[in-house]
Amino acid sequence: MYEATFSIADSGSYTKPTKDADCRIELWCNDHSDLLYVSGTEIGPLLSQIRTDIGIEAEIHRDREAVVITESCLKQHEVAYIEQYLRMFNCLLLPPLRYENGEKQCRILALESKSLTDLYTELVSDDFSIDVRAKHKISMPVQSTPLLTLDDVLPELTERQREVLTLAVEYGYYDLPRETTTKAIAEEVEVSRRTVEDHLRRAERKLLTSLVSYLY
Repeated sequence: MYEATFSIADSGSYTKPTKDADCRIELWCNDHSDLLYVSGTEIGPLLSQIRTDIGIEAEIHRDREAVVITESCLKQHEVAYIEQYLRMFNCLLLPPLRYENGEKQCRILALESKSLTDLYTELVSDDFSIDVRAKHKISMPVQSTPLLTLDDVLPELTERQREVLTLAVEYGYYDLPRETTTKAIAEEVEVSRRTVEDHLRRAERKLLTSLVSYLY
């Protein structure tokens, strides 16, 4: 199998608002509607554009990010979209589509390298502005997931646990060879060495317990 990443510049409803703005979209198409993960410091104007052009059925906001379900699929509003070309050359689109910096990034899978070349040639002949960011042979495509962020995975640490753990990392406690000791950290935060070690063990246990299931 072969995978290529095409970056396509256009002025679509999802692409144009991301140009010269700190915002980006990841899109999972469901034919009748789209699932969007929107992030960045300037997502307000982007969401307004989506609401006007496509419609928003539901949305969940958090600081600098949102999950959106649209009222209709973007393909219903565009004359030319890449999926119709994929069928011609027996290629597959690997979700999600990414919109950033005024461009749409598509990961495309094909059984033969020539299929990707022929697809590119056809798109260019139809006046698509394309930059090939990557093309390589693969054994397994990399999975992408929209809704899981570090905030969802990381456990809640106490203020003192965060402080002690941060100092331990900054001072090289976890380096090889070790650059500091729990005694030195204890002197910095003005508590006993045993208290520092207890905070570290509790913080480490919380982090490892939360993260270990995502290692597989």
